[in-house]
Amino acid sequence: MVLDPLAPPTNAAEVWERLDARPPTAVVVLKPDHVRDVDLFVRRYGIRAFGPRLFFRYDIPDTELEWIEPGSPLPGGIVALYDGRGRNETPLWLPEQRALVFADALTAPAGELRVWSTPWHEERALPALRALLDLPFEHVIVSHGEPVHTRADYQRALELEPWRG
Repeated sequence: MVLDPLAPPTNAAEVWERLDARPPTAVVVLKPDHVRDVDLFVRRYGIRAFGPRLFFRYDIPDTELEWIEPGSPLPGGIVALYDGRGRNETPLWLPEQRALVFADALTAPAGELRVWSTPWHEERALPALRALLDLPFEHVIVSHGEPVHTRADYQRALELEPWRG
């Protein structure tokens, strides 16, 4: 499975060879502005695609995505989560990998994990993100900045001022 994928350049033969050797079985888009290369992966590998039900009008994939919402089960036991940020992001819980995956709810500028600011940070985002501490995760994966973090990093991020970019 690939999550919010960005296709390698066409001249990146070794990356494509590695992908082709173990083709993805599905593609998941975590938020509307991350549809990017979903169509390319679906066409190349003939795989199912999952994602949000709404998109930006200038960036609609050709692929019909199977909708995911908080609580949606996905192939491989993956579960869609709620992040409380109100921006159509659907983070994922990967139980086999003991990992949470975020598109933009968290970021890691200069390597430090931070919650991305919203107008409802205290009211909705923090309670929803704290609720995820009930899951037995060890790793947190983010799209921006240093990609892999620990549970302790996540707990610390919930105590820091939100990232305002």
